Amino acid sequence: MQGTTTPHNEGLQGAIADTVLMPGDPLRAQWIAEEYLDDPVCFNQIRGMLGYTGTYKGKRISVMGSGMGMPSIGIYSYELYNVYQVGSIIRVGTVGGLEESLQLGDVLIGMGACTDSAYASQYHLPGTFAPIASWELLEKAVKEAQARQCAYKVGNLLSSDVFYCDDFNDLEVWKKMGVLGVEMEAAALYMNAARAGKQALAVCTVSNKIGQDGFLLPEDQKKAYRNMVEIALEISR
Repeated sequence: MQGTTTPHNEGLQGAIADTVLMPGDPLRAQWIAEEYLDDPVCFNQIRGMLGYTGTYKGKRISVMGSGMGMPSIGIYSYELYNVYQVGSIIRVGTVGGLEESLQLGDVLIGMGACTDSAYASQYHLPGTFAPIASWELLEKAVKEAQARQCAYKVGNLLSSDVFYCDDFNDLEVWKKMGVLGVEMEAAALYMNAARAGKQALAVCTVSNKIGQDGFLLPEDQKKAYRNMVEIALEISR
């Protein structure tokens, strides 16, 4: 079906690689494509959700924005897995740190993703589903982080439906359970991957500490983002 598109993606069949990096921000997808990929070609501009395919060290790779929140990444990752037959999606985004020892710019690798969302209700499971990453991608990411000697932690994330939380003390109960940080997409990505029998991983940068003032400064952002992006690219080869 050479002309197949979706309401959200104008890429033709074959235009998207088997592995896709997904930042939330489409402009970050553009930056990754222009900074790291050879001969990047834009395959999608619908709704401004930019997507590119190029090569990284000889391997064909795509990068596409996911938007913010589980409904958004839920749509884009579902279509990539099920319409475009993508095999692996690696989320590269920001996370608010919960664990005390985390520093701004540290890398968090999501072994699992808790959620306060009802996203899993669509599967009509007789219990609580535990969204987890692909072991193959997780193992590679840990080895790559170690090789780079960058500050990283591996563990549980919380994918929340809420960004402007009415009471940040509510997050303390997650912290007590060892959750490392809060973001908004990984759980839906992991569930879509599980349902499609595909692979997924979230590699995130700590951009702020929950309950504390201050974010990663703009002049420090790209330097910090390079660790997570380069880890994702290297494990995609």
